[in-house]
Amino acid sequence: MSVARARIAAARRVVVKVGSSSLTSLDGGLDPARLQALVDALAARREAGSQVVLVSSGAIAAGLAPLGLTRRPRDLATQQAAASVGQLLLAEAYAAAFGKHDLPIGQVLLTADDMIRRSHYRNAQRTLERLLKLGVLPVVNENDTVATDEIRVGDNDRLAALVAHLIGADGLVLLSDVDGLYDGDPRKPGSRLLAEVEAPSDLEAVQVARARADSLGTGGMATKITAAAMAAAAGIPVLLASAEDVVAALDVADTGPKVGTAFRPSGRRMSARRFWLRHAADVRGALDLDAGAVAAVIDRRRSLLAAGIHGISGDFVAGDVVDLVGPDGVVVARGVVSFDASELPELIGRRTRDLAPEQRREVVHADDLVPMSGP
Repeated sequence: MSVARARIAAARRVVVKVGSSSLTSLDGGLDPARLQALVDALAARREAGSQVVLVSSGAIAAGLAPLGLTRRPRDLATQQAAASVGQLLLAEAYAAAFGKHDLPIGQVLLTADDMIRRSHYRNAQRTLERLLKLGVLPVVNENDTVATDEIRVGDNDRLAALVAHLIGADGLVLLSDVDGLYDGDPRKPGSRLLAEVEAPSDLEAVQVARARADSLGTGGMATKITAAAMAAAAGIPVLLASAEDVVAALDVADTGPKVGTAFRPSGRRMSARRFWLRHAADVRGALDLDAGAVAAVIDRRRSLLAAGIHGISGDFVAGDVVDLVGPDGVVVARGVVSFDASELPELIGRRTRDLAPEQRREVVHADDLVPMSGP
């Protein structure tokens, strides 16, 4: 048995994500039998002693039939209207299904803002922790009704990875309508299922198929790979499996789940702040660094000083998150800047001792900085 499968089977706290296509039909509306099967499996995992958080898509898809829509709308306003109607139906369906197991649930609706703003991120963390301590099974979804830029954080797969780290989960299970990760289009002959992803290099030869045009979901395999890699890099084992195999995917037997694709953790678990900086923060600009500054920031884990900067871009203020870019144009780190964009032009390239006393501080402090590669 692989390390990832063993850890997922033994996980005391697990996040499970399910997509729209696994809960609804193309004809519109929720599929009660599929939803109940999912809930029964989650309840069994709870009964086995694990804490469970469900990240569920399906609000927009559930709202199509009541609104007389035959396909997922393209415009934001109609998507939000469908989400408004469908979210109530989805919550009601989950409450009834979990009620058969006497399990209380709590709905947690998050927006991109809740993930990119540090204070909101911490508040979401506290709320989820409290729900779990009270014996409640949280059902998380993006708050599509009030999304402003795009209808999604990126996708609910990425949201699930963020939530998994947010609550310190021991495992992440991504359920979809595909039984795992293939090295090519699974609809074509010759494509091979990858049972294990031991390292990021295992993904280099994978060719991801496009999502079906008639799909009710918005993610697709590419987003699942991104989410799995993101979680694995932060020390969380991941299993990608079919929703039809949910019972096997959540198996707690010593042999572990025998279905899907398991992603072995490839990095150490990092602090919530470092994870937020790397994966969730809203980047407002960039600082161009010389080679010496890159070496200081990455190799010696020092703070970034004005002397090592030779260019800036973006409209940011002190406290915003910016990318740190090396001479080759590659983002090497990300951090919280301590100056406004309007203040930096007169400072960059100058030594600290040549600056006015009130300007003699780090542009990005080492404690507020995370490299974009490595642990």
